[in-house]
Amino acid sequence: MEDREDLRSIIAYLPVVSRSSSLFWPSQVVEALKALSSGPHHSRVDSGEVLFHAIADLRQSLSLTHFSDSLAFAAADGYSLFFDDLMSRAEAAKWFGEVVPVMANLLLRLPSLLEAHYKDADGNGGRMGGVKTGLRILESQEAGIVFLSQELIGALLSCSFFCLFPIANRGPKHLPTINFDHLFASLYESYSVQQENKIKCITHYFERICSHMPVGVVSFERKVLPLEHSPPCVSYPKADYWSKSSIPLCCFKVCRSGLIEDHSCEGLEVDFANKYLGGGALNRGCVQEEIRFMINPELIAGMLLLPSMADNEAIEIVGTERFSNYTGYASSFCYLGDNIDKVDLDSMGRRRTRIIAIDALCNPGKKQFRLGCLLREINKAFCGFFDQSRCQQYQRLFEGDDSCRTQIDHNVEGPVAMSGDLLLRHEALSLTSESSEGIFADRLIRSSGGKIIQHVDHQDQIGIVTGNWGCGAFGGDPELKATIQWLAASQDPTLYLDLMQKTKRDEFSDWNDR
Repeated sequence: MEDREDLRSIIAYLPVVSRSSSLFWPSQVVEALKALSSGPHHSRVDSGEVLFHAIADLRQSLSLTHFSDSLAFAAADGYSLFFDDLMSRAEAAKWFGEVVPVMANLLLRLPSLLEAHYKDADGNGGRMGGVKTGLRILESQEAGIVFLSQELIGALLSCSFFCLFPIANRGPKHLPTINFDHLFASLYESYSVQQENKIKCITHYFERICSHMPVGVVSFERKVLPLEHSPPCVSYPKADYWSKSSIPLCCFKVCRSGLIEDHSCEGLEVDFANKYLGGGALNRGCVQEEIRFMINPELIAGMLLLPSMADNEAIEIVGTERFSNYTGYASSFCYLGDNIDKVDLDSMGRRRTRIIAIDALCNPGKKQFRLGCLLREINKAFCGFFDQSRCQQYQRLFEGDDSCRTQIDHNVEGPVAMSGDLLLRHEALSLTSESSEGIFADRLIRSSGGKIIQHVDHQDQIGIVTGNWGCGAFGGDPELKATIQWLAASQDPTLYLDLMQKTKRDEFSDWNDR
C-alpha cells in the first residue's frame, strides 16, 4: 500500500496508519472502538458529555494532542448541549444504544474499506479503465476524479463526527475544515435554531446509514480550464472568444417557484460555493451551499480531499443521496424529517444528481461590470457547466477541418427571452426541457463549410439548475449573473436553461447567500 501515489498524497490527512502492505488503527484505538461498538452497557457512553470524553481519548490515542491539532474550545459543551439537553431522552437512548455502536463498528472497518477501495481503483481493473479514481488529494490545477462508495463515505464522516482527522496540516494545503468540532462548538457559543437543525440533519444521516447502509457510489471531480493551450482540452477562453462567438443562445425559461434540489428533470445543480468547498457548512453558515451539504451530507466528504478552487476551476460531485427534508433558509432553516431519494442510478452506481460547485467573486461592486471580472465569472461558470470529455468527442469529429469554429443551428425562431424580473434566490436558474410542448427542436452542428457532422437530439440535452449565484452577501448583480450563466451554458450544444424564482422576496435572507 505504501508505494501507491494516491494513498501517499492523502495518508497524512487520514487518521489511520499505513505500514508495509496494510492500513490499520493503533491498538488503543481498536480497543476503544470495540468498547463503543458493544453499546453503552459496556462502554458507558450514554450521554453527550461522556461521548466527548470518549472522543478525547480516541484523539489522544492517535497523538492528536499538539496545540495545532486542538479542537474548538467549546466543542465539548456543544456535544453535551445537543445530546443531553436538546435531544429527547427517547432519541438519545436510540442514538447511544443503536447508532453510536454501528458508527464505531464502521470505524473499525475503515482500514479494510480503504484497502478494498484502492484495490477497486487500480488502473486496468478500475472503474474507468485506466483513469485514476483512488482516494487522494485532488491538487489545484490538476484535473482528476475520485470514486468513493457510500459505505466508505459513511466511515469517513464518522471520523468527522468523532473529530479524528488531523487538522494541523490542512491549512497550508488550503483544505477546508473536516471535523465536526466547530459545528457543535458554535451551537454552544451562540445558540441558534438553525444550528440545532443543521445538526439534526447530520444525526439523521447517521441514523439512516446505521439502520440500512446504502450501496451506491459518489464521484468527486476537480474540473480545470488550462490557462495554457493544451489540446485536446478546451483552455481558459480569452475575452475575444466570447465577444466573437457566433453560437446562438440556448433556450431560457423562467419559472416563479421551485428549489434547485427539487427540480424534476435531470440537470447540473449549481452549488453557490465558497472557494473552500462547503463554505460554512461545518461552522455557522446556513444558506444555499451549507443547506445542500446538510441535506446531502455525503458532499462533506469532498471537503477532505479538495483544496480551494482557483479562478479557472470548478468541482463536480455526482451521486450524493438526499437524506433530509427542510423548510426555511438562513435563520428560519428547519429540519423537516426523512427524505427518500428516488433519483435513478447511472451505469457506475451513482445517483443522477450532479452538483456543480462554482464560487462567485465576493463584493466586486462596480468592478463586476469591467472586462476582467466579467471574464472571470463567465469562465468560472463555463468551467462548471462544460464537459471536457464530451468536448474531446466533438473535437475528433473536426479532425482534418482547418477551422475550429462550429455553428449550432436551432430549428426555432430564436432564444427564449428572459423575464424582466430576475431577482433570484437560491431556488433555481435551471436549464430544462419541455418535451410535451416540443419547445426544443433537434440541433444540427455544422462545420464552417456547412457540412452536417453531428446531430444532437433535444432528448439528449440536460439542464443547468441554478439561480441567484453570487448575488446575496457576495454583492453580485442578479441580471448580470443570469446573463453570464446564460452565455456560459450556451457554449455547449447539449445544455439548456430554465430560470426559477420565488415571488415573495422576503421569504429568504440575503445574508451570506452566495
